[in-house]
Amino acid sequence: MDIGISLFEGRSICLAPIDHDKDAEIESRWTHDPEYLRLLNTEPARPASLAQIKKRNEAIEKDAEENKNLFHFTIRMRADDRLIGFARIQWIEWTHGNGWVKMGIGSPSDRGQGYGSETLRLLLRYAFAELNLFRLSAFAPEYNPVALHIFKKAGFVQEVCRRQALNRDGRRWDVIYMGILREEWEKIRDE
Repeated sequence: MDIGISLFEGRSICLAPIDHDKDAEIESRWTHDPEYLRLLNTEPARPASLAQIKKRNEAIEKDAEENKNLFHFTIRMRADDRLIGFARIQWIEWTHGNGWVKMGIGSPSDRGQGYGSETLRLLLRYAFAELNLFRLSAFAPEYNPVALHIFKKAGFVQEVCRRQALNRDGRRWDVIYMGILREEWEKIRDE
């Protein structure tokens, strides 16, 4: 592994800490977009106020500090430091070397630009080369084919299909669980 390769900067984006002065207002706007919420979570969509986002961000940082099993980043454009999303490695089981990946791109105009793929490459490098994890997992609903494609392109393989586990808009949808092992990432990381 080349220790000179940046852990936090990609071609267009960088991973950064939460900016408590600026981020909450932007994140609150994202939660008023039901598509964003439904692509991100399986929970019922619900907008969040500025105060709720600030409280949530403080809780994220507290959890990361106290439990040491969460690494949360904001996704920012390198050119102008604009917040476009979040990325995290969470639910880490240090004994087993397992963790989960979760990420989201907030504004519809920023989706489909390759920022998710770039973010995932940085997260995988961080998880496997810096944190020394053995495997990462992720899940996405069947109705989010972009997320499924991004994970598969990065080397994740489908491991579980929870058939018809989600009920949205009068239809049942599968939830797909995927995983990647460090050795699988090492084979494709430089491609």
